Amino acid sequence: MVTLPDAAIQASYVEQGGCAYWMEKAGSTSHLVIAALDGAVPEGFTGHRDGDRVRAPLTPANALALRGALPNLSPGPVGPSTSVGFGDRLGLCTPGHVAALRAVDAQITPVFAQQSIREMGRTHRTPREVLDDATWGAFQAGWRGPVGADADHLHTTDDIDACVEAGFCFFTLDPNDHVNPEAENATPGRCRQIAESLDWSALDSSMDDYLARHAGRRIDLDTESITLDPESVIRALAKYGDALVQTMRLHRHLASSGVTFEVELAVDETEYPTRPVEHVVLMSELARLGVRPVSFAPRFQGGFEKGVEHIGDLETLARDFEVHAQIARAIGPYKLSLHSGSDKYSTYPLIAEATRGLVHLKTAGTSWVEALRVIARHDPDLFREILDLSIREFDQNTRSYHLSCDPARIPLDVPDAGLDDLITWADSRQVLHVGYGAALDAYRSRMYACWQAHDAELTGVIADHFVRHLAPFQPWAASKGRLDPTPVRDTPEV
Repeated sequence: MVTLPDAAIQASYVEQGGCAYWMEKAGSTSHLVIAALDGAVPEGFTGHRDGDRVRAPLTPANALALRGALPNLSPGPVGPSTSVGFGDRLGLCTPGHVAALRAVDAQITPVFAQQSIREMGRTHRTPREVLDDATWGAFQAGWRGPVGADADHLHTTDDIDACVEAGFCFFTLDPNDHVNPEAENATPGRCRQIAESLDWSALDSSMDDYLARHAGRRIDLDTESITLDPESVIRALAKYGDALVQTMRLHRHLASSGVTFEVELAVDETEYPTRPVEHVVLMSELARLGVRPVSFAPRFQGGFEKGVEHIGDLETLARDFEVHAQIARAIGPYKLSLHSGSDKYSTYPLIAEATRGLVHLKTAGTSWVEALRVIARHDPDLFREILDLSIREFDQNTRSYHLSCDPARIPLDVPDAGLDDLITWADSRQVLHVGYGAALDAYRSRMYACWQAHDAELTGVIADHFVRHLAPFQPWAASKGRLDPTPVRDTPEV
């Protein structure tokens, strides 16, 4: 082992392929150092060379070279493992996520690089920047396990192309704009009319063939059975048929890229819950078309709002989790995915048990909100400016989110010692949660200066927060032997 200088981050040190790699930090600047032990420094790294060492800046080219030199940092399929998406909007929180994983000692596959195109737009980050930041954070923290990379909530083929080029391998296809809410309460005749008007050529089928496949079909579950009556089957198609067409458009485009990939189907951002029959129809039709998602995010019962607990009856939700999990085992297996999963502590034991660990938890803005605690403690004036801006821009910030908070209920006369509470209280937490884009536009340099000056504290805050998220999944993640160990992957179709 190389004798490391005081500036070295000890946890980052790793030996691979005849070289040692570690990160050094001086002030707010970090560098990667590669030292040849019994070989030469691999090609691809650029920086200052001094004998058998290279001091490399944290550039995109060097992040790519590092992923090549340390294969575990190169994203791969997560398969049927218990997995969590961490959704770091800042590019600073991965060390805290790693610390939380270590604290719970769970066999959970992390997806450190996870960001929707919507979030990338608001934070002015590219897909490549999201992936590179996760790489540097995982390396700095000494993560040695596999990683995934989720191009989240993709709506267009252009979005797919950008994320393929960056190196993502997990693609969340989002056809929510094509889910038809009219079908929820429409008459049977109207539902049939909607279904018959679908682009059946895109589904390689016809209305008659569809009804022949599903009407009267019986699905035997662990504790009950589901019979697909004709009216429910038609209603399911009226509601989700166009979303199915859009999913196939996106999937066929992704498959044409030639990259290895897995997909998740997400229909969670809709007004009405996904009924069991609708789940069966959607996933069965995708399987018929050669698409086998690794995970499925239905719209579950109750409210899944950003940054707060589940809103609704937990017994109803537990029953919903159980039925959907049984369907996923019966016609899959594939994972259920819990979106807007941040801070839904009451739901984690329920979905972990229902799925028997065949689950993906997806979080996004909670790391950003928790990072504000560091600013509230060390620069209260800046925190007040961020809160004030978030309140003023609230209507604009909520255009793509559903929230029940009321900015008028936020107390503004809180002393500095109580600012931390504003990050916990539901109204102010949600306002801050969706204010990230405006806040970063206005105060980015000041915010990052504070976080970088207190990086150890930031890591601790994030770690403590995520331990609460991860711990309920630990018993199920450890029981992988109960699951089919064969990864559920897409077979690319062009």
